[in-house]
Amino acid sequence: MSSRAGLPAEESDLIDVDELIAAYYDRVPNPDVASERVVFGTSGHRGSSLTKSFNENHILATTQAIVDYRAAQGITGPLFLGRDTHALSLPAERSAIEVLLANGVDVRVDARDSWVPTPALSHAILTYNRDRAADDPGRADGIVVTPSHNPPRDGGFKYNPPHGGPADTDATGWIADRANQLIAHGLTAVRRERFADVDWDAITGYDFRDAYVRDLPSIIDIEAIRRAGVRIGADPLGGASVEYWSLIAEMHDLDLTVVNPEVDPTWRFMTLDWDEKIRMDPSSPSAMASLVAKKGDYDILTGNDADADRHGIVTPDAGLMNPNHFLAVAIDYLFSHREHWPREAAVGKTLVSSMIIDRVAESLGRRLLEVPVGFKWFVPGLLDGSVAFGGEESAGASFLRHDGSVWSTDKDGILLCLLAAEILAVTGKTPSQRYAELEDAFGSSAYQRVDAPATPEQKATLGKLAPESVTATTLAGEDIIAKLSHAPGNGAAIGGLKVQTPHAWFAARPSGTEDVYKLYAESLRGPEHLAEVQAEARAVVSAALGD
Repeated sequence: MSSRAGLPAEESDLIDVDELIAAYYDRVPNPDVASERVVFGTSGHRGSSLTKSFNENHILATTQAIVDYRAAQGITGPLFLGRDTHALSLPAERSAIEVLLANGVDVRVDARDSWVPTPALSHAILTYNRDRAADDPGRADGIVVTPSHNPPRDGGFKYNPPHGGPADTDATGWIADRANQLIAHGLTAVRRERFADVDWDAITGYDFRDAYVRDLPSIIDIEAIRRAGVRIGADPLGGASVEYWSLIAEMHDLDLTVVNPEVDPTWRFMTLDWDEKIRMDPSSPSAMASLVAKKGDYDILTGNDADADRHGIVTPDAGLMNPNHFLAVAIDYLFSHREHWPREAAVGKTLVSSMIIDRVAESLGRRLLEVPVGFKWFVPGLLDGSVAFGGEESAGASFLRHDGSVWSTDKDGILLCLLAAEILAVTGKTPSQRYAELEDAFGSSAYQRVDAPATPEQKATLGKLAPESVTATTLAGEDIIAKLSHAPGNGAAIGGLKVQTPHAWFAARPSGTEDVYKLYAESLRGPEHLAEVQAEARAVVSAALGD
């Protein structure tokens, strides 16, 4: 943790936007260099033009690969295209348009030529496909241009198939391989229409914002929030949700203030994250420091990342809530207040989320579906209603509409922020007050995720850890009862390792988006026991990495 964490960004911390965009067009990636190839992590291809990991060639090739994938899958419907507020998102969107139009794809872009949050794009795809059969070739899919919460120098490019959620590894692997082939052959097979020559009459506009905001009463008790007069402060953190929050306030007559409406691709108004980087992570106390300072000004304060697929909840009594705590409260509340949800619908969680969620699910009599990190694992269940709620410890979640039908199959940070206001309106308690009651019932959780730098080679090693890597039989004084390399909910590989005892666990896995590894740990025996768990976990990881 840097000594500057939580302090306002200084001029020396800011990117040179002109240099970044120039590098997008001028620097050419070498397909023989691993770090300069198209690689899809847990949520799309990400990188920076400055390191030749996110440049024009990448996006031209990846878009053509998506076109080729659509053809192979028999997808002929429209493609919804949206972008966030990162500096590289606009040029990447334009590159994508050039390829899509040249290939005759029916492209649907934002009617206001503005930013599109990830959940709004998922909502648009599902709305279009609602009455179409699963094998209908005319179903829509989409691309969202975003690196999510990553620093300002980064760009990101994500494909959402007709199910509306993140593409699975079969799809992303095919697309990445095809894109790298195209780059290696000098883009000769890429069809392209220069942006300056684009016939804008050939592009259909779609009002993502109006469609999303108008539909919110089908999933959130907007009337309860209005009736209770909940004072909401919403901070888009300079991201794509900024104009959505203003329309939510206006259309639904809520006491809602957009705390910071500024959009600046340098994000100069942010406070620095743990490693002195500007990172729009609403789950980070350092990145959210300026918002936490305002906690007494509103009944509920919220934050979203750049594409609004993550949420941060700030309450007057507790400040920024741990994402796990809010997920537990959300699950407990929703399954008690959504009478039309299917009784057999499960609670979905990633295996690095809190054990408190397990206990809440058990108390509700609900099946627990525990999956690897990555929201894609919840897509089938949300789509068919067999999973009513899916959530990740990194502050990403979505759930079903009031009637039990699908809302989005991608993470929806706006939705979870509004849910916090609904919980206060209906129960009279802040989510943090409700979490204190859950801890009284199920035990006190000490949980922490620590990020540490790791090279690509170290990340690859860590991702292949096997249960046999741990020879110990105890962890922090307790017998080890499980060593997992695959998720119990679906048997999928977790890309790391989880070690569990009756009252604690740790998991280590490489980040899919940055050169860091993540060490998760939790104890129901308090902070001191957590520290013991973390110390022993670090020794396991260090041994695996050869440190």
